[in-house]
Amino acid sequence: MKRKETEANFEQLERRNIPKMVVQNVLEWNMAHGVDTVGGLNKRVLDGTFPELVREGDAEYVRNVSCAADKIIKHRDLVRIAIIAGPSSSGKTTTTIKLNERLMEAGMSIVPMNLDNYFFNLEMHPKDEFGDYDFEVPEALDLALINEHLAELIKGKTVQTPIYNFKTGKREKKTVPFSLKRNQILLIDSLHGLYEKMTHSVPREMKFRLYIETLSQLKDNEGNWVRWTDTRLLRRMVRDSWHRSYDPVRTIGHWHYVRKSEMRYIVPFITTVDFVLNGALPFELPVHKKFMFPYFAQAIGEFKNNPKLALTKYLESTAPLMYHVSECVL
Repeated sequence: MKRKETEANFEQLERRNIPKMVVQNVLEWNMAHGVDTVGGLNKRVLDGTFPELVREGDAEYVRNVSCAADKIIKHRDLVRIAIIAGPSSSGKTTTTIKLNERLMEAGMSIVPMNLDNYFFNLEMHPKDEFGDYDFEVPEALDLALINEHLAELIKGKTVQTPIYNFKTGKREKKTVPFSLKRNQILLIDSLHGLYEKMTHSVPREMKFRLYIETLSQLKDNEGNWVRWTDTRLLRRMVRDSWHRSYDPVRTIGHWHYVRKSEMRYIVPFITTVDFVLNGALPFELPVHKKFMFPYFAQAIGEFKNNPKLALTKYLESTAPLMYHVSECVL
């Protein structure tokens, strides 16, 4: 099957696996605020009400996070692990912060378990079809050790967590003691949090699974829905550029690895979650237009004839969309 057809099939699968009511609620909110089309979004930018849209969008996002937190609070005597899962740049880190703020109001808190420290030494890493090390698959992590530590932690025991050195590609000899206190919930913030082998040592009733995705309900000038994955690609370009000093064009070059892992280890398991959260923000495209749009032409030219990085399909739909979006003034 061609890559373009595979991408389309998985987009359809992802949409089918998301509860229709969740998507409908997002669409109705957008319609009520006049931002269900690019034309409507541009109007909010040009008529001076864009700052108000930012406040409204943020408030709706926080409200939804609070609904998820309330479910955890309701089952606080049973839940020991909160899994925040979702594809790359869907909003997992921000959601974790907001979720913890709400839990702290109820006398609880979440403690993160840094799964990056559970990577195998580089020589043991799986490789992709091009012979490159693939950090995006769950098998790059020591799943056996993760499950051993999870089983110990929920029993109230202390574990010795590893330290992974990304410069050397190896674990350090030193370990760090780690345990859970009363009213603390262990957080797993991971692309692969829904992958059953990641947490199979923990009984299902002790896990709260939240799935977050940018459920954008916005139509372009041609009447086509904006693809969720395009919004996330733009976010990752921003994140890698601002926080990791990574060229946005290189981010596009890596995106096929990310997307392939999402298709295999995230999308098929959406139906197993306890809560689906919309991580899309109705005001973000005009912001991305300001900072990321200038890189599009360079990326399309660079990757057009490269079979390893055949990524122009991601930009062929996004570039025309972004061309018609009004740039915000910050």
